[in-house]
Amino acid sequence: MEWRRQLQKLQSPLPNCIQPAFCSVPFRPISSRAFDLLEFDGKNLRREPLERRRVLLMRLLAEVSVGLQVNDHIAAAGDVVFRHACQLGLEGIVSKRIGSPYISGRSRTWLKFKDPDAPAVKRKTEEDWGRER
Repeated sequence: MEWRRQLQKLQSPLPNCIQPAFCSVPFRPISSRAFDLLEFDGKNLRREPLERRRVLLMRLLAEVSVGLQVNDHIAAAGDVVFRHACQLGLEGIVSKRIGSPYISGRSRTWLKFKDPDAPAVKRKTEEDWGRER
């Protein structure tokens, strides 16, 4: 399948070293996290409930051995999860309502909470302030 070939390409080292400075760096496979599946084999899954999309995603990625994993799901109070995420130094959390279809952009079923003290958030804020001057 085409998706398998694309994922395998991500794990392959570059055939030729473009910049000599990078040639001495040993190749390390990348690792990415997936948290939702919106389409598969031409079928739009956006209207399917979140749980079904995640089950399909887990089945799909179980067949792949290339550093792509399903992001963990934590069923707990959002404020507790957010507090722990901040203590771990993470940028924040994303909350999705169980049973919800996928909706592009912000909605009541998809919420993102950022830690204002996280380095990435501070950097973004500083960049935004620099543009407004």
